[in-house]
Amino acid sequence: MRLILVIVGGIVSLMGAVWAFQGAGYIPGSFMSNDPTWIYIGGGTVVVGLILAFLGIRSKPAAKTQP
Repeated sequence: MRLILVIVGGIVSLMGAVWAFQGAGYIPGSFMSNDPTWIYIGGGTVVVGLILAFLGIRSKPAAKTQP
């Protein structure tokens, strides 16, 4: 579960960064290009992804059960 959170958090953060850069006009060729709304949406998505990754890193490993 921890690894899944870290991986998903990283993917979500990268996706948010792409959206923010498209909104800022650094990545052209999309309906999001040069639209400041996507800067904020992308920034928020980056924060959510970082929180997910942080929770995955900080969570304790699952307890092993004894038979």
